[in-house]
Amino acid sequence: MARRIRELEAAGLRRSLRPPSGIDLSSNDYLGLSTHPLVKQRMAEAVMSEGCGSTASRLLRGDRELFRRVEKRFAEFKNTEAALYFNSGYTANLGVVTAVVDRHDLVFSDEYNHASLVDGIRLSRARRVKFPHCDVDRLARLLREAPPPAQKFLVTESLFSMDGDFAPLADYAELCSETGTALIVDEAHAVGVYGARGSGFIEQAGVSDHVLLSVNTAGKALGSAGAFVAGPAWVIDYLIQTARPFIFSTAAPPPIAAALEASLTVIETEPERRERVLKHSALLRSLLGEAGINTGGSRSQIIPVLLGDNTRACRAASELQAAGFDVRAIRPPAVPEGTARLRISVNAAVDEGALRAVAQLAARACR
Repeated sequence: MARRIRELEAAGLRRSLRPPSGIDLSSNDYLGLSTHPLVKQRMAEAVMSEGCGSTASRLLRGDRELFRRVEKRFAEFKNTEAALYFNSGYTANLGVVTAVVDRHDLVFSDEYNHASLVDGIRLSRARRVKFPHCDVDRLARLLREAPPPAQKFLVTESLFSMDGDFAPLADYAELCSETGTALIVDEAHAVGVYGARGSGFIEQAGVSDHVLLSVNTAGKALGSAGAFVAGPAWVIDYLIQTARPFIFSTAAPPPIAAALEASLTVIETEPERRERVLKHSALLRSLLGEAGINTGGSRSQIIPVLLGDNTRACRAASELQAAGFDVRAIRPPAVPEGTARLRISVNAAVDEGALRAVAQLAARACR
């Protein structure tokens, strides 16, 4: 272990914990709901009425009416039959993949999928077929060449967490229909921000009827913690019976469910929050592009500043932090070798002046 730490240090990959400071351009609190008055109020009220902890798993004594109510509300939000709450997005992905996939199946996975999806596939013991990032033609060939009678699954993020680009879900839905493939979509960074009602990119792409399950993190745009898995009622019931991270985890504190119900209310009643995120994201992408900064294929509130070298990325992040902007460097293994970057994420609370300032600073820091 000591040798490994030295190797990480030498490669510019040793990480440290750093509390937040300065203007937030690094968190995933896209709508600012973690500090919304209604969300805080509902959570505080639930602490007084329900206590701080659930005391057991949902299948023992940890179930509460608050969980059932917010799951029903979230299913309606996603236009699905049912939803199930997990303690985190990571355990939700782990639970979904290991429950519905087995060692005889084939799982087609985008090369940039989140570690939780990759780990779920590994634990399922299914064969993982990795395809180039968002490459529809390559995926089509792989699906059509798949040996029968294996059950096929396609697993993808809808909005990729480090590149800020979207999966071609409409194309994927068509391919899945043609080849008998089940589609599982991680909406971690899209739920709350995209779609006419803010329910995610599945809604925006018009593919709700083609998705078996979606995983919707609640600790990002929804402002609290955990994740909802949404889908047909029979599949959700199957997860209750078989998803080990759900069965064997103490349930989350009940006040989180109260906070999340309030978050859904805010998303429905304050659409201007997501409108502001989209408007300001487009502005910052334009400003960075005018400054000659490579932001890859980002079309969202997640904007990478691609620098390549680990040390260069860390130095640029330090300069922006010293100027009062909380921007973090992202290095391997979170991103592929040679693609170290700054990851800027735009939220509803950041004003236009701050975005213009950070674009100017980034242009100097990234020279």
